Amino acid sequence: MVLIVLVLVSCSISFAHEECEWNPVSAGPVTAWTAPLCGKGKFVIQPFLFYNRTRGVFNSEGHYDSLPGGEYKYQLQQQLFAQYGLTDRLEIDGQAVYQENSIRQNDMSAHSQGFGDSYMFLRYCAIEETDWMPHTAALFQAKLPTGKYEGIDPDKLGTDQMGATSGGGSYDHGYGINLTKKIEPFVFHADAIYSFPLEVRVDGVDTEYGEYLNYDFGAEYFLAKGFNLMLEFNGFIQSDKKESGSSAPATDINYLAAAPGIGWSCDKAQALLAYQRVLAGTNTDANDSVVFTIVHTF
Repeated sequence: MVLIVLVLVSCSISFAHEECEWNPVSAGPVTAWTAPLCGKGKFVIQPFLFYNRTRGVFNSEGHYDSLPGGEYKYQLQQQLFAQYGLTDRLEIDGQAVYQENSIRQNDMSAHSQGFGDSYMFLRYCAIEETDWMPHTAALFQAKLPTGKYEGIDPDKLGTDQMGATSGGGSYDHGYGINLTKKIEPFVFHADAIYSFPLEVRVDGVDTEYGEYLNYDFGAEYFLAKGFNLMLEFNGFIQSDKKESGSSAPATDINYLAAAPGIGWSCDKAQALLAYQRVLAGTNTDANDSVVFTIVHTF
């Protein structure tokens, strides 16, 4: 009788343990970070393919103006994101970008290609997920100006500018937090990263880009047979830049984008197909994007 009771208790503990260990695999959202690290000694690569098409612009007052008929602007961007676990609580990450820009404007057209800016990250697991607390990671980010940012050829209509619009040519250091919480059958993600560009000389002008904030909210809903649905919102806010010590008016940038998607995953690989749309903003392109990514762990 005692043995039967012990077996029953053991089974109930096992079942409870399995329930709390619900840990689905996925490619994660497009832009939002997933807080859990990859693990000691693990190497993860994640290529992204973005096709961005501009339908118009949001001007300095936030008003939307569509592109005139016959004009176009699009970009094919290839990103490679990699993670390596130094310990179970510390990982180093990197991201490289190669892009092709095309534009047609006022009966003129141009096409350019080249590397964009690169990024390095260091992430530390501060809190592992509990019943009430989300998985929490602290992040350090460094932007390296590997994309072309000066000597822009006017005949190429700006397509040869490969550096980030938030600060082409500047070295930026940023600090952030990543949160992930599982509530079966959902997984929720949130992050915020605040960055500080360093002063840079652009075409002979001392330039200090404004500080900026990236923030993301994402949710995944897990279905049967490895499928999941994803929805995320991505935001960006940046203040005016300074040129030769004076503020340059109407150079602030902000936008809000939304991205629904569908993913499929197994133990060896995870994939995601998504559509991303800029909903509102100021001094920014109104883009529609198709995104595909796949994750593989070594």
